[in-house]
Amino acid sequence: VAALDARLKALFPQAGAKFFLTATDEERARRRVAELTAAGKPVDHAQTLAEIRERDHRDASRDVAPMVPAEDAVLVDSSTQTIEQVVENLARMVEARADAT
Repeated sequence: VAALDARLKALFPQAGAKFFLTATDEERARRRVAELTAAGKPVDHAQTLAEIRERDHRDASRDVAPMVPAEDAVLVDSSTQTIEQVVENLARMVEARADAT
């Protein structure tokens, strides 16, 4: 992810819209458990939540390319949204920025 982030910054440093998607750790654990269970791989919610929290801490605190939003990124909390709602909201924000310029 860090390598992709660095490439995107290099490719689109002047992007008209930048977003940083997030959701609560509880919601991400719920989604992950549901995804794996649907694929026939039942997992423990508490363990999944602990793994997500550990990864989040590691990603945000690493010295090289920490996972943090760009200064000019819009923070989007998808905790209470479906993927379709997230995409719709992002598209609306992009369109609004395009109309404003």
